[in-house]
Amino acid sequence: MTAGFACAQTPAAAPAKPIKMVVLGDSLSAGLGLGGAEAFPARLQKALEAKGIKVEMTNAGVSGDTTSGGRERLDWSVPDGTEAVILELGANDALRGIDPDVTRTALSDIITRLKARKIAVLLCGMLAPPNYGADYAARFNAIYPELSKSLDVPLYPFFLEGVAADAKLNQADGIHPTAEGVDIIVKNILPSVEAFLGKISGQRS
Repeated sequence: MTAGFACAQTPAAAPAKPIKMVVLGDSLSAGLGLGGAEAFPARLQKALEAKGIKVEMTNAGVSGDTTSGGRERLDWSVPDGTEAVILELGANDALRGIDPDVTRTALSDIITRLKARKIAVLLCGMLAPPNYGADYAARFNAIYPELSKSLDVPLYPFFLEGVAADAKLNQADGIHPTAEGVDIIVKNILPSVEAFLGKISGQRS
């Protein structure tokens, strides 16, 4: 009877454990110019919880970070026990005109190392600004869909979808979203994150 009781309890107890998630990113996820509760990870956590999805969220966004910088701090930014990472890096690479091959290698290394640790990755795409020309933009913009395909990780095509270049949704620098802009990013990415976390929950059971 005791064994039967334990079995009956297990399925009900399993979904209640929050998924440990890290947002590994730059100032766009760190929340530069915003309060901590207005930053992307906090707003995303709130939106997920409103749908009954429990996550234990860590904001590992560092303003000014490049993909190479993210790779260097990967092990301490993503602690043991993490189950999911939203990877939001590359905007600073593009702003600085860093060679797309360097960006690609760094992102590939990050994803490969996370997957080796059995951590699921949702890759957030970034688009190059037009000032470096069409050739640079084509090489840079191709990185994310190609890595998603070759490394078999889900892709959210453009992190700033619906917000980039809209003055009303960005701070005075024209780069970093306002709190309202962050909410639009969260609304747009939410279905992708739900599907991502749903797959992790399914693999747990």
